[in-house]
Amino acid sequence: MQGLYGILWQEGVVFKRKFFATTTSALVSPLLYLIAFGWGLGDGMEVDGMSYMAYVIPGIIAMNTMMMSFNNTANTINISRIFYKTFEAYMISPINMTVYAVGKIIGGVFYGVYSASLIMIMVSIFTTDLVITPYFLFVALLNCFTFSALGFLMGLLVKSHADMSKFTSFVITPMSFLCGTFFPIDRMPTILRGFIYILPLTHTNLAMRTSGESFNQQLLHVGVLFAYFVVLFMIGAKVCKKTE
Repeated sequence: MQGLYGILWQEGVVFKRKFFATTTSALVSPLLYLIAFGWGLGDGMEVDGMSYMAYVIPGIIAMNTMMMSFNNTANTINISRIFYKTFEAYMISPINMTVYAVGKIIGGVFYGVYSASLIMIMVSIFTTDLVITPYFLFVALLNCFTFSALGFLMGLLVKSHADMSKFTSFVITPMSFLCGTFFPIDRMPTILRGFIYILPLTHTNLAMRTSGESFNQQLLHVGVLFAYFVVLFMIGAKVCKKTE
C-alpha cells in the first residue's frame, strides 16, 4: 500500500503543478463541441425522441473521459520510458509492478473523472438537458478505468512518441466520432455497424442514454466495459512485469 500511496502522491503533485493547463484542456474541447454541435447544428433537432442537446451531452462526456484518461496515462508512461528515463527507477525499486500499474491507471482515472465533473458543472449552468443518475456516473467511471488501462498498455508497447500519435490518430480519434457520440450508430453503414458495436466507447455512449433500455441491456454495457478493463489491465500488468 505504501508503494501505491507514493505513486498516487506523485500524480497529485503533478496535477497540482499543471492544474491550470489540465483544467483548460478539459474544458476547451467539450465547450467547442457543445457550441458547434449542440447549440449550433443541433438547435431544434431531435434524435431518438430527445432533443439533440440531450443526446450529444452524454456523448461528449464519454468522449472526453476517454481522451483524458487515455492520454494522461499513455503519455505519462511513454515519456517516462523514452524521454526522462524514469521508468527504470520504478523497475529497481521495491514497488511491485502490478501495484505500479494500478497506481498509474488510477491516476489516469482521476483526470477523466475531473474532466467529467467540470463538463457536468458547466452544462448544468446553461441547460437542464443532462440527467445524472448513479448508473450514469458508474458508467462514466468505468469508462475512465477502461481507457486508462488501454493507455497504460500502449504507453508500455509504443516505441516512440510518433507511434503514440499514430495510435491516437488511427484508433482513439475514429472511436470519438464513430461510436455514437454525435449521431446514432444505426445510421452507420451496415458493414461497419457490427464492428462499431464491439468497441468500448460505443457501450459507454449507449449506457449513458439509458432511456427505454431494459436492465439486461444496461447490464450488457457494463459487462462489456468491465471485460475490456480486466483484459487490458491483465495484459498491461503482464507486459509491465516482463519489462521488469
